[in-house]
Amino acid sequence: MTSLRSAAILFTLLFALTGLAYPVAVLLAAGTAFPFQAHGSLVLAAGDRVAGSQLIGENWTLPRYFQGRPSATSGAPYNSAGSGGSNLGPTNPALVRVVEFRVQALRDLGIEGPIPSDLVTASGSGLDPHLSLEAALLQVPVVSDARGIPEDQLRERVLALAVYPAIPFSGPYVNVAALNRELDRWHGGDGYGSS
Repeated sequence: MTSLRSAAILFTLLFALTGLAYPVAVLLAAGTAFPFQAHGSLVLAAGDRVAGSQLIGENWTLPRYFQGRPSATSGAPYNSAGSGGSNLGPTNPALVRVVEFRVQALRDLGIEGPIPSDLVTASGSGLDPHLSLEAALLQVPVVSDARGIPEDQLRERVLALAVYPAIPFSGPYVNVAALNRELDRWHGGDGYGSS
């Protein structure tokens, strides 16, 4: 009976410590030190309407927008409630068909040349808003033509928003949602509608 009582006390203490005190402490510390990030890195539109998150991609389909990394979430693209990859292996015929379809969709938009893999394959979460700088720059001629912006000016905008990580094996990348919103603010549109 003594060992059962000791086990119950230990369980209660560990539950209170790891199940209550620790999560509350992390929540309070994150909310205090990083309030923007802790509350979802939300992007607000006019009237304080939530228009998205800096951490979740959006489904851009028109040629006037840079195309983001594809989403493999369930239900709808970039569905944060259904986060997850496709779990299809590289030799799976279903993945090959999906990639071929995505390549053709990019060709139909007017994108030429070798297509980087991050333009046709989803990330592990299916929500990634980031795209390699190479993949973003590949789209400059198409977006330039659709918006009537000189290519060199558009390329400068893309390079200005590029992030160069300190990790040596990780290349530069661009947040496509932030890039498209910036383009709308700079060159027509409200910067908050994905299409």
